[in-house]
Amino acid sequence: MPDLYSIVEVKAEWMLQPETMGGKEKFWYRQPGESRTNWLFKYPRPSTGEHWAEKIVAEIAESLRIRHAKVELAILNDRPGIVTESFARGGRELAHGNEVLARKIRGYDPDLKYGQSMHTLSNIMQALDSVYKETEGAQRAKLKIAEYIVLDALVGNTDRHHENWGLLRRRVGNRWKSFVAPSFDHASSLGRELLDERRDRLLTENRIGSYAEKGRGAVYWSEDEQHGPSSLELVRRAAQAYPSLFRPAILNLRKVDKNVFHQIVNRVPADWMSPSSRMFAVALLLYNYEQLKEIF
Repeated sequence: MPDLYSIVEVKAEWMLQPETMGGKEKFWYRQPGESRTNWLFKYPRPSTGEHWAEKIVAEIAESLRIRHAKVELAILNDRPGIVTESFARGGRELAHGNEVLARKIRGYDPDLKYGQSMHTLSNIMQALDSVYKETEGAQRAKLKIAEYIVLDALVGNTDRHHENWGLLRRRVGNRWKSFVAPSFDHASSLGRELLDERRDRLLTENRIGSYAEKGRGAVYWSEDEQHGPSSLELVRRAAQAYPSLFRPAILNLRKVDKNVFHQIVNRVPADWMSPSSRMFAVALLLYNYEQLKEIF
């Protein structure tokens, strides 16, 4: 029997302020006696597995040694959710991707919520080249973004939009020092939106691959495209265009024993995740894992 994930019990009186960014019900809080660290409590949307998906992806990122926001399963007034630790602390400020791109890419609209086709991988890389004046700093930043995009492809994350990545910056002397923020907000992963009947049909008909390949991502390949490619297809194209950036992340993935996916998923308590959603999540991870291994 696997060691199950712990569940944090949150009290409503701990709330500091609501969080308005995004479409989920959520708020910032701080536990009594804690003077420094704020946490964000988020409810999943109705009839979705956004809570367990976010926890599982955080654990997968940990197994791959990819920097990520700390996530725990949580409950508030008998309603399940997750809590995630703030990483914008210690004098650090978070600039979301839309802010970075608006400053560095001419004509970029940071307020466009849907269909932002200028949110391309090439524009992201160009913006990072502009932020970091030294080649070494830009290279480190782009390698981190490549890691996050490979993680998205592994877990089937379709929501890496321009507010779901960013740069942390801190004042050092008379200048700002920036680095890529940990990967965060992975709730749109692992088929979290499906009902069990749909999951069972996809599993029975062996159509996991079809589901994975048809997903539409939030990072575009070309500004002329109507939709972003699937997270898997994005990595396939990116590996050809930026082999030096994506090869390390994929080679790192190859080192992982695929049995770890079963172990991570099975640590979610039984009453938080149905057997069908559990089987589907593992099957999707294994399909994406095999596809990614073939790229290099």
